[in-house]
Amino acid sequence: MKAVGFARALRGEVPMKRAVGWAIGLVLIAGGTGVALYVRNHRTANLSFRTVPVEQGPLRVTVTATGTLSAITTVQVGTQVSGTIAGIYVDFNDRVRKGQVLAELDKRPLVAALQDAEAAYERAQAEVRQTKRNLERAQRLFAQNLIAQADYDAALSNYETAVANLKSAEANLNRARTNLFYATITSPIDGVVVSRNVDVGQTVAASFNTPTLFVIANDLRKMQVLANVDEADIGRVRVGQPVTFTVDAYPDRTFHGRVEQVRLQPTVNQNVVTYTVVIDAPNPEGLLLPGMTANVTIQVAEKPDVLKVPMMALRFMPPREYLERSDPGRRRERPSERGRNGFSPGSVGDGARPGWFGPQGPGQGVLWVLDPTTRRIRPVPVRTGLSDGTYVEVQGDLRPGMEVVVGMVTGSERAARGPNPQQPPNPFMFRRF
Repeated sequence: MKAVGFARALRGEVPMKRAVGWAIGLVLIAGGTGVALYVRNHRTANLSFRTVPVEQGPLRVTVTATGTLSAITTVQVGTQVSGTIAGIYVDFNDRVRKGQVLAELDKRPLVAALQDAEAAYERAQAEVRQTKRNLERAQRLFAQNLIAQADYDAALSNYETAVANLKSAEANLNRARTNLFYATITSPIDGVVVSRNVDVGQTVAASFNTPTLFVIANDLRKMQVLANVDEADIGRVRVGQPVTFTVDAYPDRTFHGRVEQVRLQPTVNQNVVTYTVVIDAPNPEGLLLPGMTANVTIQVAEKPDVLKVPMMALRFMPPREYLERSDPGRRRERPSERGRNGFSPGSVGDGARPGWFGPQGPGQGVLWVLDPTTRRIRPVPVRTGLSDGTYVEVQGDLRPGMEVVVGMVTGSERAARGPNPQQPPNPFMFRRF
C-alpha cells in the first residue's frame, strides 16, 4: 500500500511529504528485517557445543547403603542364680576357650542350701523305710484278719506319701547342686571377650531376667555387615552378589564381601522402610572391629563390554533456530511418517518439539552426534539399556570415539576462553566444538 501511495505521489496525485514518509517506512522495515536475519544467522553460526566421546567398556549398576559390622556369632553370657561376684578371671579382648571359667559367685549361701537339701533328702529316705515296714506289718495282720481294712489302707497311704516326699526331696537336692554349679560361670564357645559388665563385689539378681555379665564374639576373623537397604532397591539385591565397603577407620582401604542373606522383616523409621541385608565380610587381618559403620556398595548388575554415554547426552536438544537453519524446509509431521524404530521425521516450523527428538517409548532415545567433516551435529536414534545413574548403555549407529553433544557452550564460557582459540584444553572439562 505504501509503495502504491509513493507512486501516486510521483504522479502528483498525493502530497510529496506523505510520499517521503512512506519511503522512509519502507526503508526502516527492510533494514530491520535484514538486521534480524543477520543477527539470527550470526548467532546460529556461532553456536558452540560441549561434547564427549562414546566410550566402550564395562558398566556396573550398584546399590549403596550403610550398615554395622558385627561378629557372625555373638553370645551374651549371664547367670541363672543370684549372688555376689566373688571373682573375675577374664577381661576385655581376652581370648577364651569353651568351658573356661570366666567368673565365680559367692558359693557360701549355695553350699548351705545344698546341705539343707541333702538333709531333707535323708529324712525322706528314713520316712520311706519306716512307712514300708509299717505297710509290711499291716499286710501280715490283715491277712490273718487281725486289723480292719481301714488300718491297712492307712498304712498303704502313708507309704505312698513317703515315696512321693522322697522324690520331691531328691528334686530339691538336684536343684541345689545345679545352682551351685551355676555359681561358676564358664564360656559357652571359643572366642574373644568383647564386653565385661560386672566387677568383683557386684550383686547380680536373676529373679526376673538373666543379667548379662560378658559378651563373647566367636571369631573376629569372620565378620558380617548388617546393611539397611531402602525398599526401592531391595528388589535388585540377591544372595551371592559381590559387595565392596569402606569404614571410616581405614578410608583408603576397600574391603570385599558377598551378600549372605536378605531378611524379610522390614524396619520402619519415620515412614522410611528398609530391609536388613547380611553381608559376609572376611577379616583375616583383624582390621574390622564390631560396631564399625560400613559404607556398602552392592553390585547388582554388570556388562563387561558395552557402548556407553553420559545420561545428559540423552537429554540434550539443540536450539530451535539451529534446527530451522539446518533444515528450513522440514514440514509438519504426519502420523503415518513414523519410522520403523519408533522415531518420526518431525517438524520444527511451529516451535514444537521435533517428533524425532526424545524417546517414543521405553528404552529409546536420541543422541546428537558431531560430524567431524562438516562440524555440524545430526540426530542418531538409539536404544538404551543398563544404567548406573551416570552412564547409560546405548545401541545404534554409533562407534567408540564418536563425539556426542551433552550441552551448549555458554557466553560466559566463550568469553573466558578469550580471543585465542588455540589455548590448550582443560583435561577435566568436556571437549568443545
